[in-house]
Amino acid sequence: LLWCDTDYYYEYTECDSTGSRWRVAIPHRTGACTGLPEPVRGTECTFSCEAGEFLEMSAQECTKCAAGSYSLGSGIRFDQWDSMPTGFSSLATSLENSPHGDDKLTCNSSSWVPQGNYLESNRDECTVSLIYAVHLKKQGSVSFEYQYPDSNLLFEFFVNLKSGTNILYWRTGGVLMGTKVVKPVLLKNFQIEGVAYTSVCFPCKPGTFSRVPGSSSCEPCPRDTYSGHGASSCTSSEASAVCKDRPPCSKKDYFQIHTACDHEGKTQVIYKWIEPKICLERATGAEMLPQSGEREPCPPCNPGFYTNDTATCSPCPPGTYSDGLEPCKQCPAGTEPTLGYEYKWWNVLPANMKTSCFNVGNSKCDTMNGWEVAGDHIQSGAGSSDNDYLILNIHVPGFKLPTSISSHSGTEFGRITFEFETLCAADCELYFMMVRNSTTVVESWERSKPRQTYTHVMTKNASVSYTWAFQRTNQPSDVRRNVNDMARIYSISVSNAVDGVSSGCRACALSTQPSSSTCVPCPPGHYIDTHTSQCTECPRNTYLVSHVTPGPDACKPCGPASKSDKDHSLCYSDCHFNHTEGNVTLTFDFGLLGSVGSLMNGPSFTSKGTKYYHHFNISLCGGQLAVCTDNVTDLSSTDYQREKGEGANAVKTFMCQSTIIPAGGRGFHTAISSQSIVLADTFLGATVDDTLDGIRARPELYPHTSKKVPDVNFYYRSLDATSSCESGRSSVVTLRCNPERSMKGELSVPSQCPAGTCDGCTFHFLWESSGACPTCTERDYHRIEGVCKGGHQDLLYVWTEPKLCMGGVSLPEKETLKCEGMEFWIRLGAGLGAFTAVLLVSLTCYFWKKNKRLEYKYSRLVMSANKECDMPGADSCAMMEGENEGDMEDEVVYTKPSLLGKLKAIASKVRLTASPHFYSKKIPQL
Repeated sequence: LLWCDTDYYYEYTECDSTGSRWRVAIPHRTGACTGLPEPVRGTECTFSCEAGEFLEMSAQECTKCAAGSYSLGSGIRFDQWDSMPTGFSSLATSLENSPHGDDKLTCNSSSWVPQGNYLESNRDECTVSLIYAVHLKKQGSVSFEYQYPDSNLLFEFFVNLKSGTNILYWRTGGVLMGTKVVKPVLLKNFQIEGVAYTSVCFPCKPGTFSRVPGSSSCEPCPRDTYSGHGASSCTSSEASAVCKDRPPCSKKDYFQIHTACDHEGKTQVIYKWIEPKICLERATGAEMLPQSGEREPCPPCNPGFYTNDTATCSPCPPGTYSDGLEPCKQCPAGTEPTLGYEYKWWNVLPANMKTSCFNVGNSKCDTMNGWEVAGDHIQSGAGSSDNDYLILNIHVPGFKLPTSISSHSGTEFGRITFEFETLCAADCELYFMMVRNSTTVVESWERSKPRQTYTHVMTKNASVSYTWAFQRTNQPSDVRRNVNDMARIYSISVSNAVDGVSSGCRACALSTQPSSSTCVPCPPGHYIDTHTSQCTECPRNTYLVSHVTPGPDACKPCGPASKSDKDHSLCYSDCHFNHTEGNVTLTFDFGLLGSVGSLMNGPSFTSKGTKYYHHFNISLCGGQLAVCTDNVTDLSSTDYQREKGEGANAVKTFMCQSTIIPAGGRGFHTAISSQSIVLADTFLGATVDDTLDGIRARPELYPHTSKKVPDVNFYYRSLDATSSCESGRSSVVTLRCNPERSMKGELSVPSQCPAGTCDGCTFHFLWESSGACPTCTERDYHRIEGVCKGGHQDLLYVWTEPKLCMGGVSLPEKETLKCEGMEFWIRLGAGLGAFTAVLLVSLTCYFWKKNKRLEYKYSRLVMSANKECDMPGADSCAMMEGENEGDMEDEVVYTKPSLLGKLKAIASKVRLTASPHFYSKKIPQL
């Protein structure tokens, strides 16, 4: 056994039913030991100490904190992170999702790391929890400051404060799906209220002091003084722990600004030292502050503002407009002012914009401007260190559509457009964010980017703040090394802002009452005829573009095989498609596939083995839009809200994508849906062609098909530009007839592009389904005739194989017809055969008899010729005595033999035909 002596501390037991408790000694080291004090009865459970006091456990009495320290009494505060404070622990969870079923990838080196003024989370994929246990006397509260800049990092905080013991924990886990480094979560200034007492006083952190005992807080040291840890007084350099040699001044220590316009309408460039100034101007090699520039005329007012012989620009009164160069004017009849902001001159920061510097780990940043005006642009400021976030914010309380389109049910309420560039030598990044219920990073740009324009469309009418945040590097830094890295914004315009000014006039529809000049709203789907100032409905199958110039050109035609909704707000497929080739027309009904298709592609694995999926939702036809929801920062959204697209970070469009991380293996109690993006917000049309509106389908990416039924390609586009897709994203869904698939079918992506895209901008999907086959017609089946049995014959109809159709006409029912069987035909054939045989025998006998008679006459003729009788002519020479008179009708005809003649002779009467070759020598003798 070990002798504990003084190596122990005191704790109270839990209060019993009588409201009392015991004080017990607990050794600092685990294991049995002797020499511990005996338990004694403790203070009442209702006991507490005041602010500036702590409970001295040996005497069980409240004691004032010594000078150089402080106490909150019923609260606990943590604002120093040189090491992990007592009571905090960091617990890493090993990754269990491995692509090949390997052993768990270790996360032993992952933890929350103290960084002096703040606590930094891990930068890898491991799930790491920061845990703190606290016992509250009463229901209390907890507050802390945090910085959460990266949506690739999952961040959760769990707390449910109540009387008794509470476990608080903060949990992070990265999703590294590329080479981009995760930006960590930063935490600082924890304060917990509701404890009965604190057993120790907290020392003042460096740069602060508490002069008298019993202090409830510490004060910052005056300028040019410093203090160390737990100081009761300060000695020279403001809010510093030590004194350092002041370096020579350089160009990194000052910045330029434009002064506000004076009463003469003049401005000039001046240079200022960055505060607090720590450099020496007179040191060897020091850079002197440049002289101020010459006074120049102030830039003109921004559109919607005017100057009234003063140095300031004022907004035009309601109902008037100005281009910024001329006085405000009334809009002509038949028009109304446009509302919004259009900032392109930067002499002063507009009233609805704010700038700041934010860095959880550097409090000096809080007192500095984030951006500085510079005449024709506004640029990021110097900041206090390279990893400061330099913030520029514009607040829009809501949107108001022009009167003529105020009743339209379109998806656009307003849009923000800005022109910018970034000039960087380090790994800088410019963020564009939207703050509504939560903060969403709309787009970001890394490193240097040329001057370009970006537009974001607002699809909900709600109060919103747009924020630009520029960071020179995401690596920890407390100095300025890249002060010349900057972001510049040249212009910002917001349309339809409810509190905006007017830079021009827009045509409106007038009331039909005579001599009325009142603007009236047009019904949905109607444009303004500028000649008559009346509302005119868009033609059939066109959609209305609200932000273009009024007139018939505002109605844009829908693409092939698409139609507009009743409000002319968008084009969609009604699930029907026809294709004619030659004399054959194929009719398709894609409603059998369903209005929205989903594809969970994967799984994929990050470099450390985290399993994730790409989840695609596609609106094919019928007008129902697809919904994707991001629940990383709001796990409280209900399934109903996510399905309806009503969550804080839900997108509702034709095609969207989310990254899904399963609930198992990462310690999260639910599946995480993050990085929801819009892939398509416009349906361009459907066709069997491989190109449409500059988008090309790629059939070579899919397995070969016989092409008996052509593939039908659905084309989509998103006009929102991204840092990698300047013309926006596009998508092609190829529908292929496959009778072996189910009616709903199966969605897939090309094997060469497992993420659905090969270039990051054009997405390709193959949807194989029996529902993608054309509807059946009469040409898709044929008839089979059965044998005749019992006087009846069956006619059957069967589909032509392979069957490449679905629905449509049905096979005709089996038919039965009367017929004559084989027995009848056999009897008929036997009778005809017997009759033919008798006829042939009769003809044979008849012709035989005739032939014999002819032979006899011929022989007599020959005999007469041999006797050389003297006859007067051929007629008497051939006549013989004793011949019957019946034989007188027979004649000997001398003619050329022919087959036709012979047949005719046989059919009528027998003629004797002598060959001229046979009689060539005999006839002259006759």
